[in-house]
Amino acid sequence: MPRFQRVKISVLGRYMLADRREFPCQVLEMSPGDAVVIAPVTGIVGEKIIAYLDHIGRIEGAIIEAVEGGFLMEVSASARKRDKMAAQLTWLANKDILNLPEDRRHERVVPDNRHSTVVLDDGRRYNCKIIDISLSGAAIELAVRPAMGTPVTLGRMRARVVRHFPDGVAVEFVSAQEMLGVVQQNLRLN
Repeated sequence: MPRFQRVKISVLGRYMLADRREFPCQVLEMSPGDAVVIAPVTGIVGEKIIAYLDHIGRIEGAIIEAVEGGFLMEVSASARKRDKMAAQLTWLANKDILNLPEDRRHERVVPDNRHSTVVLDDGRRYNCKIIDISLSGAAIELAVRPAMGTPVTLGRMRARVVRHFPDGVAVEFVSAQEMLGVVQQNLRLN
C-alpha cells in the first residue's frame, strides 16, 4: 500500500535520464511520493531521474517500475517539499471540478543561475537565491522580510514584495517581461 494517495492529473513537463538526455513527458497520476510518467524513453529500474513539471516544478527520484508507455517514478523530497507538493496536487486535481482560477499568470521555471542580489530603496543590498521565476515575478530565498509592497530591485529588475513565506519572499516585476531569457539575463549581477 503506497504511503501517499495518487491523484489523477494531466501535467506536461520534461525529464532527464542519468545520461543527461532530455525528453518531453506527461504525468497522469501523482502523489508526493511517486508519479506515473508517460515518456518516449523509459530508462531502467533504479535509474535517477530529474523532471521539471508545469505547475509543480523540479522533482527528483528514480524509476521504480516500467509501465505501459512510460514509467513509475519514486519522488525524493524533504517533508516540507512533500507538503507543498501535496497542496499543489490537490489544487491541480480539483481546479477543473471546482472551476478554480489559475494559480499563476505565467509558467514558473528554475533559472540556470540562481544567485542574485536584492537592493532595497535605501540602498541596502542582500544576496539571495532564486527559487523560481516567471515573466511576471520571482520567488526568492532571502534573509530579510521587506514589508508587503516594498519596492526592490532584483538583479536589474524593478519589483515589489507581494508575499512572504518561511525562507523568503515573492516579488512581482514592475512590468511583465516578454521572454524568460531576458528575465534570466536581468537577474544576473553584471
